[in-house]
Amino acid sequence: MSSSAPAPAPDFSSLFQFLPIGAYRSSAAGEMLLANPALVRINGYEDERTMLIDVNRAHSDWYVAPEQRAHFQALLARDGYVRGLVSEVVRHADGRHLWINENAHAVRDAAGAVLYYEGTVEDITERVQAQEALARSEERLRLLTTQIPGMVFVVHVPDEGDPAYRFVSAGVRQIYGLTPEDVLRDPNVLSRYRHPDDAPRFADHIRRIHDGLPDIGFEYRIVLPDGTERWLYRRSDTVAREAGGQVRVGLLLDITDRKRAEIALHESEALWKLALDSAGDGVWDWNIGTGEEYVSPRIKAMYGYADDELLRGAHELDGRTHPDDVPQMLADRAAHFDGHMPVYRNEHRIRCKDGSWKWVLSRGMVIARDGQGRPLRMVGTHTDISDLKAAEAHQRALETQLRESQKMEAIGTLAGGVAHDFNNLLAAILGNLALAREDVGPDHLAQESLTEISRAAIRARQLVQQILAFSRRQTQELQRQPLLPLVEDALRLLRSLLPAGVHLNTRLGAAAMPVLADATQIQQVLMNLCTNAWQAMGAKPGDITVALRETPVDAALALRLGSIDPGTYVCLSVADNGPGMSADTQRRIFEPFFTTKAPGSGTGLGLSVVHGIVKAHRGAIAVHSVPGEGARFDVYLPLASTAATAEAPSVPVSGPVPAPAAAGRHIVYVDDYEALVFLAGRLLRKHGYRVTTFVSGEEALDWFRRAQEPVDLLVTDQNMPGMSGVDLVRAVRELRPSQRMAIVSGHVNESLVNEAHVVGVSDVLGKQDSMDALAESVRQLLDPE
Repeated sequence: MSSSAPAPAPDFSSLFQFLPIGAYRSSAAGEMLLANPALVRINGYEDERTMLIDVNRAHSDWYVAPEQRAHFQALLARDGYVRGLVSEVVRHADGRHLWINENAHAVRDAAGAVLYYEGTVEDITERVQAQEALARSEERLRLLTTQIPGMVFVVHVPDEGDPAYRFVSAGVRQIYGLTPEDVLRDPNVLSRYRHPDDAPRFADHIRRIHDGLPDIGFEYRIVLPDGTERWLYRRSDTVAREAGGQVRVGLLLDITDRKRAEIALHESEALWKLALDSAGDGVWDWNIGTGEEYVSPRIKAMYGYADDELLRGAHELDGRTHPDDVPQMLADRAAHFDGHMPVYRNEHRIRCKDGSWKWVLSRGMVIARDGQGRPLRMVGTHTDISDLKAAEAHQRALETQLRESQKMEAIGTLAGGVAHDFNNLLAAILGNLALAREDVGPDHLAQESLTEISRAAIRARQLVQQILAFSRRQTQELQRQPLLPLVEDALRLLRSLLPAGVHLNTRLGAAAMPVLADATQIQQVLMNLCTNAWQAMGAKPGDITVALRETPVDAALALRLGSIDPGTYVCLSVADNGPGMSADTQRRIFEPFFTTKAPGSGTGLGLSVVHGIVKAHRGAIAVHSVPGEGARFDVYLPLASTAATAEAPSVPVSGPVPAPAAAGRHIVYVDDYEALVFLAGRLLRKHGYRVTTFVSGEEALDWFRRAQEPVDLLVTDQNMPGMSGVDLVRAVRELRPSQRMAIVSGHVNESLVNEAHVVGVSDVLGKQDSMDALAESVRQLLDPE
C-alpha cells in the first residue's frame, strides 16, 4: 500500500490576529503564551509583550469574585471546555472593572495529556451595563406606577396592524380585574370590554392619533363580565418613533365616580355646587354681566365669616385681596377671558375677618359667552394654600441653610490647600527673620530678608482674612462693590485648592466692574464653578480659565437667559478643557442632587446652589459645552453704578530664630514657591550643604537627565503645578535607581504615603515650621541614628 505525506495542519494565525474578540493560548501550567490584539486592548495594554509579562507575573487574580477562578478550572477539568462563562474582572493595566464572556478548551496529544489551552474573551461590559440599567429602569417604573392611580402603560402602535403593549402597571387589576401578564400576552383583550356604543368614537380617537393630532384625552365606557359599567379616561403621548410605528406612554383612569357625579350635578346645579363644596374647596359662581356672585358657605367659613356676613357681589372678595396681588390676579383673569389661557388660575392673599391674611388658589372657567365671545358666567373654587405657602417659605429657609452648609463644606476642602501656602509663608517668615538677625551689619544684607518677611506677612494676613470672611455665617447682604477684587480674592484661595497638573488662567482686565452683590456668596459661586471644573477633569491635567468682562444684554439674549431685564451686565466666565457635557446633561445640570460623579463622590448640590445664588442676585447663568471640547459657565450679574474698594494695610510680623546645623553633602531642593526655594537654598548652604534648587519638577528632571554629578538627597514638594512630587520621584528613579529621595507636603495623608511608597520613597515629611526644622530633617535623612 502506498502512503502519502499527511496534509499540513491549517494555519489559523491570521484569523487569530484579526478576531474581533480576545483570543489567547496558555500552557498546561496556566502561563499565557499568546494573546491577539483584541485581548491586548481589552486588558488595556499597548502591546502583547507588555501584557504577557504583566499578567504572568501578577500575584492577584483578575476575577472580582474570588471563587470564579476555581469554578473556571473545575469546568475545564470536568468537561475539557468552558462555554459562555460570564464574569466581572479587574484589568491588570489600570484596575478598571469589566464584564467578559469566556470560552475555553483543552488541546490534548494522542495520549490525552493537555498540550495547552485555547480560549476567547469577549468584552460585554456595555451589554451588561445596559441590561442592569434597563432592569433598574423597569424596577423604578414598576415602583413608581404602584403609586399612581389607574393603569400606566407603554404601547407600540404600528402604522398598520394591532398595537403591542410593552408595559402594563398593576393598576389594571383595579379596573379590569386582569393581570399585567394577561394584557401583555393578548393586546386585544382590553378592546373586548369596550361599550358597543363607544366603540366607533374610540376608533375615531385612535385614527386621529395615527394622523398625528395631539391626544387631548378621551372618555369612554367598558362593560365587565358581571355587567358592571365603568367610565374610563385614557390619554397617551408619543415618546419615541420607530420604524413602522411609534411608542406611546399613557394613563388609564377609572373616572366612574366622577362621571356619576357629573351626571348628578347636571341634573341639579345646587347639588353640583354642594358636591364641589363638600370636596374641600369653596365654590363661587360669578354672573359677570350683573356682577352678582354666589360664594359658598365653605369659602365664607374659610375667611372667618358667617354665611350672612358677605354680600352677593364680586367686589366683596376683590376688595379683600391684598393690594400687591391685585395686578397679577386681574392679568390672569383677563388672559382667560381673552382665550389665551384655557383655565383661570391665580394665587393671592385674602384678608380674613380677624385681619390676618390667608393664601388661596383660585381656579375657574367661563362657562357662558355672548354672541361676540364676551364672558357672561364663570364658576370656580377657592382652595386654602396657606400651609403650602408656609412650607415654601420654610423650603427657602432650608435652601439658605443648604448654601451655608455648602460654603462650610467648601471651607473644609480648602483647609488642606490653604495649609500648603500657609506653611510656605510661615517658613519664609521665620527663615528670613533668622537670616536677617544674622545679616544685620554695615553690608546691609538684612534688607533683602526683611523685604521677604514683609511680603510673606502681608500674604499670610490676607489669606487668613479671606478664609475668615468666606466662612462667617451671615444672611445675604447685597452691597455695591467692585466685582474684580472679589474674584481676585477667591482666585487666591483657589490656587491653594487646585490639584497638581491643573493650571489656572485669568483674563480679568483692569476695570473694577461694580455690582450689587453679597461678597461671600459671589466668591462661593466662583469656588463652586472652578471646583466643578477640575473635578470634571478627573486625574488628568488641564486648564481652567476665569474671565471677567462687561457685556450688553439685549431683549433677545435676556429672554434666552431666563427673562432677566435687558441692560449692561458683568459676565464672569469659568471655562475648562475637560471632557465636556452632553445635551441631556446640560439640561439637568442645575437640578438638585443631579450628578454625573460616581456614587459617594458628590452630592449633586454644587451647581444648584450656584444657580440659586445667581438668581437671588437678579442675574442669570448659562452653560456652553460640547462633548470632548470642555465646558464654559457664564454668570451674568447686573452692572451697578458705583462701588467701594478697600485695601488692607500690611502688618510686619516677626518669628523665632532658627538654630544652625551642620552637614556636608549635595542636596537638590524643589518647590514651586520661589521665596521658599530661595530661602531653603540659602539656609542649607549656611549649614555647609552644596545645594541645587528648582521651582518646578520639570526643571529638576531636565537637570537630572543632563547632570552626571552625584546627589546625596533629593527633597521635593508634592503639590506643584504640572509635575507633582511623586511624578518627579518616579521619573528620577528611572534615571538613578539608588537615588535617596524625600517628599514634603503640607497635607500628608495615607493616600500620599502609600503612593510614595510604591515609587520607592520611604520618607514623606510634613511641611516644616522653620528652616532650622528643614535642616534638621535633612541631617536625619542623610545620617539616621
